[in-house]
Order: sequence, then C-alpha cells, then structure tokens
Amino acid sequence: MSTNNKEQINSYEAQKVYYTQKIEENPDWELAGIFADKGLSGTSLKKRDNFNKMIAACKRGRIDTILTKSLSRFARNTVDCLETVRMLRARGIGVIFEKENINTLTESNEFLITLFSGFAQAESESLSGNIARGKMMSMQAGNVPFQYKKLLGYREGEDGKPEIDPEEAKTVRRIYRRYLDGCSLSQIQRELEADHVPTARGIQRWSYQVIHNILTNERYIGDALLGKTYVLDCISKEVRKNNGERPQYYVENNHPAIIPREWFQRVKEEMTRRASKRKVMQRHGKTELGKYSAKYALSELLVCGECGTPYKRCTWARNGKKRIVWRCVSRLEFGTKYCHSSPTLDEEKLHQAILEALNEFAQADSEVKEDMLNFTRLVWAGQEADGTSLISLKQRLGDITAEQALLLDRVLENMNDPDLNAQLKALMDEKQAVQEQIQAMEQEAAQSENRMSRMAELREWMAKLGVNTEYNDEQVRMAVERITVVDIETIHIKFRYPGLEIDKKLN
Repeated sequence: MSTNNKEQINSYEAQKVYYTQKIEENPDWELAGIFADKGLSGTSLKKRDNFNKMIAACKRGRIDTILTKSLSRFARNTVDCLETVRMLRARGIGVIFEKENINTLTESNEFLITLFSGFAQAESESLSGNIARGKMMSMQAGNVPFQYKKLLGYREGEDGKPEIDPEEAKTVRRIYRRYLDGCSLSQIQRELEADHVPTARGIQRWSYQVIHNILTNERYIGDALLGKTYVLDCISKEVRKNNGERPQYYVENNHPAIIPREWFQRVKEEMTRRASKRKVMQRHGKTELGKYSAKYALSELLVCGECGTPYKRCTWARNGKKRIVWRCVSRLEFGTKYCHSSPTLDEEKLHQAILEALNEFAQADSEVKEDMLNFTRLVWAGQEADGTSLISLKQRLGDITAEQALLLDRVLENMNDPDLNAQLKALMDEKQAVQEQIQAMEQEAAQSENRMSRMAELREWMAKLGVNTEYNDEQVRMAVERITVVDIETIHIKFRYPGLEIDKKLN
C-alpha cells in the first residue's frame, strides 16, 4: 500500500472518529449516518458515492442538518457547492461548517460560502497544477509509465521494468503480419475471435479500435510518445487528445521491442495507401472504388487495360446456374460511354492463369531467383540518397542558426540596411533548403530500412515457394504488383520484382 493511500485511509477513519465524538457531545442530536468518501478530491460530485447517498437521504427527509468539519471537506467546486447548499436550504436543511463557523440557513452566509469554496477550489487547482508540472518534468526526464493491464505483449519484470510476455507478443506479431498480408481489420478481428485469442484485458472479444491501436502504438518498437492526451482542468476532468496544445516527448529504445521498426513503418505506409484510394464517379452507387477491400486480392490488383479502372467480382445467374466473373467497374457503371471493349473474365480461368504464372516462377532455378533478388536489390539501391552526409547537413543547420541569430541582432540595430536584410533573407532561404534536405534524407533512411526488410521477406518467400495446385490470395498479394487485362484471352502480370513481367493466356 502506498503512503498516499495510507494517509487517505487514516484521514477517512479520523473523520469517522471525529463525527462520532461530536454526536456523543450533543445527546439531543440523533445520528442519521456518517458519510465520507475515501481519497477523493471533491472537485466533482460524480464519483462521490457517499456524498450522493447523503444528498439522497436529505431528499427523502431522513436528514435535517449536515455537520461537516470544513467547507473544503464538503466540496471544492464553487458551483457544485452553491447549488447543493441552495437545494438543501430550499428543503429547510442546513449545513454547518465548523472551521469557518458558517450555518447555511443564515442568508448572510452565502457570500462567505462563495468565498471559502472559491478558496477551496483554488487550492485544488493549485494542487492540480503542481501535479501537472510534476508529470511534465517526469516526461522531460524520459520516465515512461506503463499500464500493463491495457497494453498487450508486456508485463512488469522482477526489476520493475517492462519485459515481453511471449504468448501475448505472438498475438501482436500476428496482427502486424496479417495486416501486411493484406487483411482488413475486420478479417483480423474474426480470426482472433475464432481462435479464442484473449485481449490485454483477458476477454476474447476484439474490436476494430483495439486492433488499430495496436497497429499504431509505437510502444511495440521499443519507443514511447509521452503526452498523447491531457486533462483540461481539475474541475471538468475532461481528457483531450493532444494536437499540439501541450508539449510532447518521444523516448527511443526505452524497452524491448516486440516488432521490427520496418514493420511499423510499413504498416503506416499501408494505412496511408488504403486511406488514400481515389474514388471515381458513380452512377448508381453500386460500387465504391475509394474503399479498401481485403476480401479478394484481385480487387486491388486487376485493372482494365483500356481505361485503367479496377475490375470488380460479380455473380452472373443464367438458366438457374451461377457463374463468377470479373468486370470493369466503368463498364458496370456507365456501359460503353468511357470504356468500349473491356472483356468480362471468368474467375476460374483467371485464377488458373495466375496460378500457372506463379508455378512457373516457383520452378525457376535457384540461380535465376538469386539473380532476380540481386537485380531487385540493385534497383532499390539506385533509389538511395546521393551520398550527402546527414551529419554534415545537421552541422550546417546549427551553423546557419547561429549565424542567423548574430545577423538578426545587426538587422535590429539597422532596420533600413538593404545589404543586411538581403543577407538575412538568403540565410533563411538556405536554412529552409537544408531543413528540407534533412527531412528528405530521414524519410529515405526509413524507406531504406523498409527495403532491407522486404528483401529479407522476398528471400524467405522465394525459399518457401513451391508448386501449388490451388489459387491462393495471399501468395498473389505477396508476389504480384498489378495484373492488366489486355483482351479476353490475355492478361499481363507485373510481379513485385523489377523487370519481371509476363503475359498469360486464359484457356
């Protein structure tokens, strides 16, 4: 038990003893009850259960006078205090504040009540401000709090520091892996619930928001962003998201990581890609191209060679027989107005052609696959920065900032000097250019880490790739970047590896 909790309990017990003695000292009083809440600030009535029970007893006529040691024990919110006192006085019930020597049934005492309750509220606001400053100093020092009951994958170690919970960490990695495999949040939710996987709170019911929070929580890469939310004030206790109103602090490598940084970055990129899918005109509202679909891989990959519009899976029913086909969305919505000759493709033939292409790739010699991997690595390496040192750029930025400060002092002394103003503008322009270079290089460094991660995945996937007898959406997502419908008999498959593109016939 903490020291604060002990003090709260001792204070609570002391209040009970105090009021019991007061009743004994006044034999003409009849005790209706002792109402005290443990360890609450008194700035809000919502969670003061015993206080609310006392008010309810007053409304039922069980209490005619309330004795309280001081006004701050009654309420530390001026509005709540006055409203409660007025309500009780309207019912003929008085409140006696011993320390302040106030009886609320005397009308002249309302000013004093307002005054003293204002003091009590100000005291709470001061304490709240001290606590907020203490938390801010703690964040500045890099102290990271952990709520283990709400954070899947971690538990408190013997040394008091966070350590990885192996079983829960498997669930976290599974969620990231499935999302990068192309699954939607709803698919991941169904899989977890079907396998009876528990959440951090131990329940087996998942929500989209919980899964989304796991996918966007920097704690899983060993970092911590402090100051995500803040309490507006000690009276309303409203918690708001910090959108720049208060300082935030980012602590790197604070605890063991469950997932690689590359996975975290790729999830962010994939979320952005899914959210930024453009919408097209819709005539009947039957289809929505701006919404990511994880149900079928071809919904993301298959496009019309004539108009560039994605294809959509449809069910045809003729003569009592159902047939699954894929059709150009533009043709579905607008007929031949924009797309004149896009063919309708039978799903079974389409799957067979893609499967054959994957199997041809799987049967390639190991040397051919290694050459493809090396070529991919060289292409990606060609996208790296031009060799400019990030350290030298940051050093130059520091020099510019120092020069800018000195030059600004001279400009302030000679506001009308055109040469000084021109030098200051040139320096500010250079500073902005250097800042943009630094930002671009930091983004490129993150992308480079992603490429290394993808190369490792490609190598692992190629090693496991075998000849399949059935079409598999996950295999297609992993290997294929785009499939273009050339005509009713031909599709053009572009793999995720630079330079690997083939045409396949639909038999």
